[in-house]
Amino acid sequence: MPQIPAMNPLPRWPVSIGDLRANVLAERGRWPLFLPVLLGAGIGLYFGLGTEPPRWLGGAGVILAALACVGLRRAGGWLAAAIALLTIAIGFAAAELRTAGVEAPILAKRFGPVSIAGQIAEIESRTSGFRIVLERLTIERLDASETPERIRLRIADPERTLAVCGWVSLRAVLLPPPPPTAPGSFDFQRLAFFQGLGAVGFAVSRAQALPPPAGSASGLTGRFALWLEGVRADVFRRVTAVLPGATGAIAAALLTGQQGAIPEDVIKAMRDSGLAHLLAISGQNISLVAGFVFLFVRASGALIPALALRYPLKKWAAVASFLSALAYLLLSGASVPTQRSVAMIGLVLLAILLDRSAISMRSLAWAACLVLLVAPESLLGPSFQMSFAAVMALIAGYELLPGGLRAWAHQGVGSWFSRPLRYLGAVVLSSIFAITATAPFAVYHFNRFSTYALLANVAAVPLTDAWIMLWALGVLVLLPFGLERLALPPMGWGIDAMIAVAKTVAGLPGAAVSLPRWPVEGLVLVSLGGLWLCLWRRQWRALGVLPIAAGIATAFFVRTPDILVSEDGKLVAVQAPGGELVLSSQRGNRFSRERWLL
Repeated sequence: MPQIPAMNPLPRWPVSIGDLRANVLAERGRWPLFLPVLLGAGIGLYFGLGTEPPRWLGGAGVILAALACVGLRRAGGWLAAAIALLTIAIGFAAAELRTAGVEAPILAKRFGPVSIAGQIAEIESRTSGFRIVLERLTIERLDASETPERIRLRIADPERTLAVCGWVSLRAVLLPPPPPTAPGSFDFQRLAFFQGLGAVGFAVSRAQALPPPAGSASGLTGRFALWLEGVRADVFRRVTAVLPGATGAIAAALLTGQQGAIPEDVIKAMRDSGLAHLLAISGQNISLVAGFVFLFVRASGALIPALALRYPLKKWAAVASFLSALAYLLLSGASVPTQRSVAMIGLVLLAILLDRSAISMRSLAWAACLVLLVAPESLLGPSFQMSFAAVMALIAGYELLPGGLRAWAHQGVGSWFSRPLRYLGAVVLSSIFAITATAPFAVYHFNRFSTYALLANVAAVPLTDAWIMLWALGVLVLLPFGLERLALPPMGWGIDAMIAVAKTVAGLPGAAVSLPRWPVEGLVLVSLGGLWLCLWRRQWRALGVLPIAAGIATAFFVRTPDILVSEDGKLVAVQAPGGELVLSSQRGNRFSRERWLL
């Protein structure tokens, strides 16, 4: 076993301002890791305001902070403070610009039934019918200035005659995007605003195909986006044609990111068992695809001496790996976890091309900066929070491991028994780190905690890594040739086993515990404490336990509402003495009822 250099003794606990200053200076190399934290602070400040600030405020803040940096360029610590303020101002300005850039008309009240004509931008299969997004709209009795840019409709089309890019006309009832169903619950209105959705609703007639209007050709970017949506829809259709039911719906979700067709009982089992993250195309999935391609290209080239001896196969493999990750990103719908993963993979592969070594935590920090600048609103969503928290905890956790254990976990040789044991140990450790890091966000957003998540992940993660995603890559390679039927059945066997694990674990007593909603202040404290723990390296990182404990304590001071009333006033829920909710009706307002009873 290779000898691991002894680590320097940890410094004593900081007990004075001088000690704190010494620790900060000693960890100068970790300062860049706090850039996304400061960007997030600026973005959070913007979204935390009660009213929309003046449009010039963000830009003015950036200019003033930049001038301060110039004026204090020789002032040492004051310059660092000015740079921090500049980064916060950039985050605030990015959120303000993003909001102004996506602003579009939003329906003010229920409207219809009304005739609608438009072009299909997205189609998502659901357990009953489909959900479509229409753009380039003409809506009866609505002026062009009041017409939303995009709307989303539920539609019944049992024969699936609709296609992306097609023009249709239909009659539908339109409603404004619904607000949160309870204080602090999921805010669909904000999500709809940044997705450009000005209305939602349901069709009351069959959709009729229309010829494209004269002069309706889209630009190059628009045509590519519509073509890509068509490819995603075609992949979904071909996969579910071979694998019916829940198996096919999950296989299609792992390839296209569309989860709407997965049966509710399967989603509930995956959620209660702590395996819901396996349904989403996350960093784990896209990293596996990129890794498989890298190994395949490099190993294949190594079999040809003329190539292996004359050309940089490792760099060729890096380029092929990044292109595969980028293609998977586009096919999957470019969710926040895949954006983060592709950004990190790109930085690592760039280091390979430049013959440099990649620094994992710095790669994560730059990926976070990129995502926050492109889509500042993602900071508020569970996808961004949970994906970055999990990866940060994994990197920090493995940095913290004793040298001997870390070397043992990554040792490349060993007996037939020790290799699986090391892999299983790595899965257990990774699951502990990721579950611990994401639990606060799961409780805040979903009010649930999966008691046996570690058990489920130890069983299902190796299955996903070594079998399901390997065959998923095979499906992607074979799809252009119409040979996906060769790889889909084995992929389906692995998915069936994963579903069985989820249902078995979810069926255990107390598998999912419902918890009261946290206040946002508690989540902020826990997040800051976690960042302090993970981003610093010296002993003073343990101070992060204090804000974490304070954040957890805030949950004991939250009082849930005694009465909940739906937006239209037709459904009321009253909290009984035992804590359960008593509904005024079991009909109508299904979405509110389900959210309240979670």
